[in-house]
Amino acid sequence: MATKREKKDEQILARMRDLAESVITGFREKGNPPVMIPQRSLSNSVFDEENSIIRMGDKLQERVFFHQGQAKRFMQTFLVATACKELLDVKKTTSIRDLFYMTKHTLARGENTFDDQSESDPVLEDLEVTLGALREELHLFASNKGTMVGNLTLIDSGDTIDCRSMGTGGYGIPSIVEEHVIQFKKCEADFVLIMEKDAVWRRLNEDKFWKKHNCIMMQSGGQTSRGVRRMLRRLHDEKNLPVYVLVDNDPWGFYIYSVLKFGSINLAFESERMAIPKARFLGLSSFDREKFDLPSVVTIALNKEDEKRARQIMNYPWFKEKRWQNEMKKMMDSKVKLELEALSSRGISFISEKYLPEKIMNDDYLE
Repeated sequence: MATKREKKDEQILARMRDLAESVITGFREKGNPPVMIPQRSLSNSVFDEENSIIRMGDKLQERVFFHQGQAKRFMQTFLVATACKELLDVKKTTSIRDLFYMTKHTLARGENTFDDQSESDPVLEDLEVTLGALREELHLFASNKGTMVGNLTLIDSGDTIDCRSMGTGGYGIPSIVEEHVIQFKKCEADFVLIMEKDAVWRRLNEDKFWKKHNCIMMQSGGQTSRGVRRMLRRLHDEKNLPVYVLVDNDPWGFYIYSVLKFGSINLAFESERMAIPKARFLGLSSFDREKFDLPSVVTIALNKEDEKRARQIMNYPWFKEKRWQNEMKKMMDSKVKLELEALSSRGISFISEKYLPEKIMNDDYLE
């Protein structure tokens, strides 16, 4: 009997065959058959207010072979698709970096199919939305990004991992975290705390915050990777765990929260599997400077790029709620931003002993 993964592989292979056959048929009829690719842009993103997630709209872009400006991208699309088909056929996975080298070669006139990975990555993203399949389902993975520790035991490719006994480094969250790779064996945690900073995660881990407050702690090292986002969503859905988000008080921190909660524009077609509409913003808040008496010396002046990004975020329909507008207006009016490390000005363990416990106990978060 076929496994879930094998059935999914067959579905994706069938979509690949349909795509290839439609183009071949067009060529045989002496036409210029197009490949229709959903647009990955803000203008083609729709905010589903009822479900609080970003969805992809119905705008398409046409890519054809007999067009001077599109011929190379057309060829690259099928080159990447062919490499992915080979991975599905042999039931093996590889990295998106390796995919670049698998598909890079020199054509007759000395021109390369790809000169840099910055060319192949967008083509892969186009293929994802065209086939309606994540790269992980195409047997591709990215480098591990993110670590985890806490009251959770899981099975990773047959190996039992106790996230309570991970030392100072934590469990490295892989790129592919679907059920055929990772299963949750025992979860005793009450919530998940995700933060952008490794340094902050290390402070909390050393202070055993996860043990004292019965939680799972993750760090993403900046913008959350797809593996981290999917792991969070699975823990939220399958173990019914609230997700708290801890980021810097700047437009970039707010955007990290936005992606976790509502989804991203590039992956709008997979928001239902990635986004966590009930994610809670724990901080840093623009109002925390006064509330926790942080000295002005730890603030950082907003630069022009910060202000531009803040105005963009304020105009997102998913940030129109009054409390969020107040949050960003406070930051803009003060003309300063705060890093999570600024809390250390009140004591090395202030964040673990007062800031986080007080906020969680008082339900002091934004949604």
